[in-house]
Amino acid sequence: MPNCQPKWILSLAFGSIFPLFLLCFTTIASFNGVPLLFLYRFSAIGRSSYHFVENQLKPIPVSTHITISTPPSPPRFAYLISGSAGNDYKVFKEVGNVRMIMKANLVTYRGCTMVANTLHAAAIMLREGGNWDWFINLSASDYPLVTQDDLLHIFSYVPRDLNFIDHTSKMGWKAGQRAKPVIIDPALHNSKKAEVFWITQRRSIPTAFKLFTGSAWMALSRPLVDYCIWGWDNLPRKVLMYYTNFLSSPEGYFHTVICNAKAFSNTTVNNDLHFILWDNPPKQHPRRLTLSHMQRMLNSNAPFARKFHQNSRVLDKIDTDLLSRGEEMFTPGGWCVGSGENGTDPCSVVGTPTVLRPGPGAKRLQTLINSLLSNDNFRLRQCK
Repeated sequence: MPNCQPKWILSLAFGSIFPLFLLCFTTIASFNGVPLLFLYRFSAIGRSSYHFVENQLKPIPVSTHITISTPPSPPRFAYLISGSAGNDYKVFKEVGNVRMIMKANLVTYRGCTMVANTLHAAAIMLREGGNWDWFINLSASDYPLVTQDDLLHIFSYVPRDLNFIDHTSKMGWKAGQRAKPVIIDPALHNSKKAEVFWITQRRSIPTAFKLFTGSAWMALSRPLVDYCIWGWDNLPRKVLMYYTNFLSSPEGYFHTVICNAKAFSNTTVNNDLHFILWDNPPKQHPRRLTLSHMQRMLNSNAPFARKFHQNSRVLDKIDTDLLSRGEEMFTPGGWCVGSGENGTDPCSVVGTPTVLRPGPGAKRLQTLINSLLSNDNFRLRQCK
C-alpha cells in the first residue's frame, strides 16, 4: 500500500477550508514509528446558490428561527487515511490544523489491529477533533472524484445520523473461510512485524449476535462512533472480542455492531461511497483503476474511488477534469482567494472559510444520494 502522499492530501484535505479532521496512520508497509499527521478544520456556516438534493433529504436545523430560504449548515468530516506522514506545507501552518503524533501503531494486514487502529483514531477524534459529523476511513490507494465543496454541499442536506456502510448478512463462503477459522494477530502482543497465523481449533457461527459483512470503507455518523467507543450496552466490546480472531475483521466488525444495535440498525445506507472494480470471481484485492475506467468512475457518481497505482496517469486526469486542480496545487474551493498570477496556487492564500463553491461533482453526488435514499433502496436494504 502506498504511503499517504502529498498529492492525496492536496486533493482531499484542502479541497475546502471547512471542518476536517484528517489522520494519516501508518500501515503494514511502515513499522518504524513514522509520525501520524493530524489536520483540523474549524466549524463554520456556509451558503451556496446550489440546491440539488430532493426534498426527501431533510436538512438539519441550525436554529429554531431558521427559514425555508436558509441553507443548512455544512457538515464536519473526520477522515482517517491509512498511510504515513506527508510533507510540511506552509498552508498547513497558516491554517493551524496540523499536529504530529510521534508513536505509530503496528498494524497487521488482515488482522484485528486494523480495527484497533481505526477505533484508536476514532477515540482521538472524539476527544480532540471538534464537533465533526461523519467519520470517513480511506487509504492512500483511494482518490476523491469530487471536491470537498461538492461533498460538503450535498451532505449539508443529509440527515447526520445516517451511516454509509456496504453490508449484508449473506456470509456465503466467508462463513467457512472467515467466521469459523481462528486466527491470531501477532501485532497485539509483539513489537515487530509478523503475519497473522491460524490455530487448528475452529469455532461455530455466533448465536448471541448475527454476523454481517461488507466493504471495509465507510462513512459513520458521530453517534455510532461514540457508541462503538463507549459501548454502554457492551455489544461493541463483545463483538470486538469475537472479531479479534476473525480474518479481515474490518469487513465485518462495524457492520455487525450497527446491524445488531436496535438504536442504529435503521440508520444504515447500504453503500460505501466508493467506486471499486472487482474481478469475477473477486480476488483478495480489487483491480487497479486506469484511464480506461474513467467513464465508469463518472457513471458511478461515487465521491471516492480505489485502487490506484501511485502517480498513475488517471490521477492527473481526475485532477484536471474533475477536481480542477493544477499540478502541485490544492484542489480549489471557495476559501481560495489568491490571484493565481504567474502560475501561483490561488489556494496558497486562505480566505473566508465560510464560502462553498460546489461544481459538477455535486450534481453527480446528488444523483447517488437521491438513489440511495429512495423508497426502492433505503429501508429495503437495511441490515438484510
